[in-house]
Amino acid sequence: MRRSWPSLIVFCAVLLLVTAIHADPPFHFTSIDYPAAVLTNAQGISPGGDIVGTYIDKSGNQHGFLLSNGNFTSIDFPGATVTFARGISPNGDIVGSYSAAVGTQPPATIHGFLLRQGMYSEVQFPGHLGTIAQRIMPNGDILGCLHDTDLMSTMYGFIRTAAGYTSIPGVQASMNNGATPDGNHIVGLYTDMMTGLTHGYIIDYGTFAALDVPGSNLTNAWDINPESEIVGAFRGTNGKVHGFLRSSAGDYSNIDFPGAMATRAFGINPASDVVGAYVDAVGETHGFVVSRSQRY
Repeated sequence: MRRSWPSLIVFCAVLLLVTAIHADPPFHFTSIDYPAAVLTNAQGISPGGDIVGTYIDKSGNQHGFLLSNGNFTSIDFPGATVTFARGISPNGDIVGSYSAAVGTQPPATIHGFLLRQGMYSEVQFPGHLGTIAQRIMPNGDILGCLHDTDLMSTMYGFIRTAAGYTSIPGVQASMNNGATPDGNHIVGLYTDMMTGLTHGYIIDYGTFAALDVPGSNLTNAWDINPESEIVGAFRGTNGKVHGFLRSSAGDYSNIDFPGAMATRAFGINPASDVVGAYVDAVGETHGFVVSRSQRY
């Protein structure tokens, strides 16, 4: 039986134990570039392999996109100046964020959206200025973060269920990024406001624990699949940013697009296909999908 969200919020101060980073498995990379875009970033992937993300066109305008069966579709929230598609459910529902206001400062300009069967609706946590919708689960629950006066110190993770919105009390500067279908395991990121360091986290059957890649000085946990494999990004002591895959046993593997200056992994599906973004040798950003089965 799925636990209710309020019962999940049981915090503890222990760090999640991790093992050493293992040698990379044989990943097979494919670059993703929206046609004629100057920047492409892949953020989420469905069980069937549909991919969503964002791109910037030659005029500097930012749009969301859907890549399905090799075909790109642009996503633009009506009236928005910026659209960012972030997550996609098994049945094709898409969530993300958009900005429509001109002349106002974030976070008041940022709101979440849900795109379902061609119809857009807003995702906005009541009583707060800004909302980002990051992931949508098979049952329609939506994960993300809310904001008040800024994009950091007043950021809190939230979940929207059929019963309404609930935030994570006590975890300042946090963002819910992904969950297993049963809702028992939720991953995200938070910034320690005392030290300024950013960590990943996992809420495991209601217990909150930090999640840090060994040897890193910054970790973001971005998604988790039904097998409890977690993907994200970390910064090593040399300053380089890498993607990572954490197995259900707690073993870490690097995800580095060949020849890239930086790689970030953002989404994973039940088949362990991973999407993200990388910066190439000349500083341009591309999306990617990586598979261990050469399905792409």
